[in-house]
Amino acid sequence: MTERQKFQLLQKYDGFELRAYEPCVIAQVDMLTDYKSATNGAFRHLFNYISKGNETSTPISMTAPVIAKAHDALNSDHWGISFVMPAGSSIADLPVPKDSKVVLHEVAREECIALSFRGRATIDLCMRKEQELRLRAKERNIELSPETRICRFDPPFKPGLFHYNEIVIPILQV
Repeated sequence: MTERQKFQLLQKYDGFELRAYEPCVIAQVDMLTDYKSATNGAFRHLFNYISKGNETSTPISMTAPVIAKAHDALNSDHWGISFVMPAGSSIADLPVPKDSKVVLHEVAREECIALSFRGRATIDLCMRKEQELRLRAKERNIELSPETRICRFDPPFKPGLFHYNEIVIPILQV
């Protein structure tokens, strides 16, 4: 089974969860294009890094989710697409990417809310789910970051109806 990004469930609400994500390392590719093109284009670079495109050519285990983060709004043309590295990884432990498009980043512990949904994670569906999650958080007086992450857990060859996805939004600490 594919390792998933580690988090602690802090609270369940009607339709979403409050989580504390553990610190991790991500491999990220930034793309200046639409969501679909960004995810397709970046995936190749990231997959090559974990499979053979690193300084040592030592494969790195695939983890989930694949994260798409808009640098502006979800209808943006500036995306960061990331693979989460295996739990416990540090930048010092990981091989240096051969591909200059792949950049490693350390991500600190953070609290986020998450809404899960099924289906192919099209930009239209993700925008509707983001609006739903932001509305539910507002009803609970949870202040959110403007950042939104689309987290996809299934391979593209799996039928879209069965895809498991999440919208994840960091909360603002007061």
